[in-house]
Amino acid sequence: MIDFVVQDDFDAERIFASAGVLAAGFPAYEERDQQKQMASAVYDAFKNHSHLAVEAGTGIGKSFAYLIPAIETAKQQKCRILISTYTITLQEQLINKDIPFLARLLDNCFTAALAKGRNNFVCLRRLEFAVRKQQGLFDSDTAQLSRLNNWAKQTKDGSLSDIAFSPSLQIWHSVMSEHGNCKSRKCPHFNKCLYWRSRRRLETADIIVANHALLFSDLVLRQQGVSLLPDYRFVIIDEAHNIEHVAEEHFGLNISDRRVSFILNGLYNYRTKKGFLANTEYNQAVELVKSCQESGADFFKTVDRWIESGKGNGRTKPGFVSDCLSEPVKKLRLNLSKLAGQSTDADEQFELLRFTELLSGLETDLKNFLSHQDKGCVHWVESEKNKRKTIILRSAPIDPAENIKKCLFDEFKSVILTSATLCAGSAQDGQKFNYFAERIGLEKFSKLKLGSPFDYQRQVTMYIEPDLPEPNNPAFADAAVEKIKKYIKQTNGSAFVLFTSYQMLEQFAELLADWFRENNIELLVQGSGQDRAELLRRFKAAPGRVLFGTDSFWQGVDVPGAALSNVIIVKLPFAVPTHPLTQGRIEDIRAKGQNPFFSYQLPAAIIKFKQGFGRLIRSKTDTGIVVILDSRILNKNYGREFIAAIEKCRIEIAG
Repeated sequence: MIDFVVQDDFDAERIFASAGVLAAGFPAYEERDQQKQMASAVYDAFKNHSHLAVEAGTGIGKSFAYLIPAIETAKQQKCRILISTYTITLQEQLINKDIPFLARLLDNCFTAALAKGRNNFVCLRRLEFAVRKQQGLFDSDTAQLSRLNNWAKQTKDGSLSDIAFSPSLQIWHSVMSEHGNCKSRKCPHFNKCLYWRSRRRLETADIIVANHALLFSDLVLRQQGVSLLPDYRFVIIDEAHNIEHVAEEHFGLNISDRRVSFILNGLYNYRTKKGFLANTEYNQAVELVKSCQESGADFFKTVDRWIESGKGNGRTKPGFVSDCLSEPVKKLRLNLSKLAGQSTDADEQFELLRFTELLSGLETDLKNFLSHQDKGCVHWVESEKNKRKTIILRSAPIDPAENIKKCLFDEFKSVILTSATLCAGSAQDGQKFNYFAERIGLEKFSKLKLGSPFDYQRQVTMYIEPDLPEPNNPAFADAAVEKIKKYIKQTNGSAFVLFTSYQMLEQFAELLADWFRENNIELLVQGSGQDRAELLRRFKAAPGRVLFGTDSFWQGVDVPGAALSNVIIVKLPFAVPTHPLTQGRIEDIRAKGQNPFFSYQLPAAIIKFKQGFGRLIRSKTDTGIVVILDSRILNKNYGREFIAAIEKCRIEIAG
């Protein structure tokens, strides 16, 4: 244990030097100047109440570089600090590895807790009610409910991640903790409540770890005078390049036929004769559910026909289809509200009010979408084909910067934003953060760009194929397939092949399937039925496998060692310009007199390119190759911006 005395000022040498605090508890510790620079900058930002953006290259050890100044600041200023991550992988690293290590090293001078969304916790009152009503409620195997009930009597955590099996959505949504469905201190289970037990841990913590989705949910509610989390003074956002995307989800709309069916089937499923209203005398409500189901089917069929008609790219105008759904939903909502007022069963009353709230949200969202209530948003419809087709109505802000600025940067005196990929292109150092800052409404801030301590010149060779047709050329696929074979052979597999769309991924997987079988190389394909975590587990299990991945494999994936020695980037990751949201943003930028390619499309592609490049080297002993099959990186003037943005490595132009 180390006597970690809180001092009036921050001495990075005392902690991060080769003979410092960290080295005393970690024999393999290596001193890194970049880590010291980042830690000092984070501490100064807290002290001076300023915002800070840090691009921290792979291998710097950025989690310690912000955790230690956060701990010291929390103790000095007697405040709470929230740390937010985008991926579960990083969150687990902080909670299960980095923070426990520092707690042991620093003699437990601080406390930290993981914040989970309320819907992750079981509600003991709702579980008891579900067990009582299970014969009418559920059409799935009620053995799951018994297992949940037994688990709830033993668990100390009370959240989904503590359950040894995956309960069905239908069952979990009937027993999970919800804000509007909570009796709080009036509940007979309050003293044993697993959600409130977790909340009390957060209230005594110096450091709270959350994810971006929970952070933004809390920030939005704080604008309305309520909150999901205890008060915190400062915010650290790791994997900060993702916050624009998270903001899109929180400040937009998402209405799917599955969302409608899930609510209505929860009330009464005509096929199974199960649901909340089953085995009740609420016959009028059951008939109103049927009316909503019929209207919902008609509504989404109309939307689907509109999509199939090929009218544009899915982007809609106000009233693009008639609203035959809102009125039936309203009638059902009013009926359930009336029943709740008449019910003498308090638990039943809470459940009825929960359904009225869900229906009210659906009704409001439908009206707002069809009227294009928010003029600052792009509205569009899309269909997804998995086991069955799903129709989705989507909206997202054209420019989320104003919303983010209002709820985050205007509310907190110091926000730290860090990632390995915040800067774009070869601009002057002071301007490299411009794209990132403008997209999220970050105006007055300090900036720090730190390169990786790894030796990329020794560890990486980048191969560029200059003579391939451009990716939009019909001849590209056949030519690129031959190059993929060449480089897969060079490394005996152990490769990620990164695509920018599922369509291209599936095309190449089909073209190469026989070749992989003939060469006894196992091919793992994203979207083939296994989830991302399982694909990654199988890929890591042994060297030699090849994984075809799209969007989610460009970032947040850590495969150190021999399992990954080759990253093939098939196409420069420009967003599809005809996607409704991208199109709307291009139009908006053009209307402001700017060039959308250089101010939006190019920097966004560069940052994603950096993420893909960054998959290869995860430790100082990793070596391998990065292959670029998109000849535009050499043949277009803007191509040099991609090369300038990554760590300097050996580059070979293929002959």
